Amino acid sequence: MGCEHAQAAGGQTAPQQFEENNLSEVKHVIAVLSGKGGVGKSLVTGALAVELSRAGNKVGILDADITGPSIPKMLGMSGRCAHGIGNLLLPEISTRGIKVMSSNLLLANETDPVLWRGPVIAGAIRQFWSETSWGPLDYLLVDMPPGTGDVALTVFQSLPVDGIVVVTSPQDLVSMIVAKAVNMADKMNVPVLGVVENMSYVECPDCGKKIEVFGQSHLDEVAAQYGVDVLGRLPINPAFAAMCDAGTIEENLPAGMLPAALEAIRVTAELADAKAVLAQDANTCDCSCDHACDCDECDCAEHCESAGSN
Repeated sequence: MGCEHAQAAGGQTAPQQFEENNLSEVKHVIAVLSGKGGVGKSLVTGALAVELSRAGNKVGILDADITGPSIPKMLGMSGRCAHGIGNLLLPEISTRGIKVMSSNLLLANETDPVLWRGPVIAGAIRQFWSETSWGPLDYLLVDMPPGTGDVALTVFQSLPVDGIVVVTSPQDLVSMIVAKAVNMADKMNVPVLGVVENMSYVECPDCGKKIEVFGQSHLDEVAAQYGVDVLGRLPINPAFAAMCDAGTIEENLPAGMLPAALEAIRVTAELADAKAVLAQDANTCDCSCDHACDCDECDCAEHCESAGSN
């Protein structure tokens, strides 16, 4: 909680939600998170973005992995730089219309390291949200950095996140990974849509047998333990790495990937829309003026008096 005495003494108040600029109209924000690195979180983010776009949605990706961004390369944006309009940044747009804002789009060379401390990184997240002209988007996916540090806190406290997709792998660490993500989401009051397991198996090219390279998966038991849904399993597939390296994920991603995850995102969006309508109806007058008001500025106070007291 914020405190005027703490502020006067130089302490920090509770973080505020970042404002959306009037050139952006983002309907839903979905974060893709993992409790550790190296599990293919950016691949899942890219795959979800491509499939949502193929379904006719307007999609953007906010690459919150500031020090290890990979989304621009995956979508064929290597060597490109973001530009501006007035005081706002303009996201780069992929071949098939996915909008992207990433630290790699602000560097002279994509191999330059980002040597920023936590507060500067948090400021970059604010710029990517408040000072970027996203235009109308049905979905903005946030590709999170590994773990549950500064960036995760900034995103969950300051962006209107509708839900989280957790990405994990089949090793025994899966329980810890899922637990960290679920516990953080619980503390931040953000719903977990479910878990995607990457590198779940490799399929023999000759006989089609599925081989569990990292041992038997315990995802079902762990998901049940923490009360979350399993949203899909992705195999180890050299073709995935090749298309990401070549920047051709939009063109070459197999159709129909992660249908359960896409359905969870759709249902979450519909629920959020329904809640927004109910909230708007609760704050709207029943009289002919037909606007949300506190009745201080209403010309029909006698009709709106009861609405203003609700």
